[in-house]
Amino acid sequence: MKAEHMEPFVSAAFSVMQMLTGDVPTRGSLSLRTTTFTSEQVTIMAGVNGDVEGMAMYGMSTETAKQIAGAMIGSEVPKLDEMAMSAISELGNMITGNATTLISQKGYDVDITPPSVIRGEQVEVSTRVPAIVVPMNTQFGKVEINVALAENTSASSKVA
Repeated sequence: MKAEHMEPFVSAAFSVMQMLTGDVPTRGSLSLRTTTFTSEQVTIMAGVNGDVEGMAMYGMSTETAKQIAGAMIGSEVPKLDEMAMSAISELGNMITGNATTLISQKGYDVDITPPSVIRGEQVEVSTRVPAIVVPMNTQFGKVEINVALAENTSASSKVA
């Protein structure tokens, strides 16, 4: 996992969060997670494929997810119902889509899979490489950005 592949996800997460909610997040300390698992109650997962492949995950508490969904929807979210889960899924879609656009501007051909939302902690996710983790502190609570990407060896010779 190259750190240069992580930065587009952090940048995208901060700009999307600010655009959708008006909140200006702060960045926590970067860490490495050798076993990729969900450490929060709600995790958005989106796959990345092409010249760079792997997984992006955005984890948060249930309360944080409800508050972010409420800010996106424009009304209070008392529980994570279908509408709230759709909003949270779209948050992951927007962040990952923006991040892969930034990666593609560096000459990589990448695409994303539709996001899935996992509810539950300690769900192990198999990835080829360890995840780089950056906490994003928002007015709604912490959102943990986990990115586990590796260059596709059959495609890496195309990128200058």
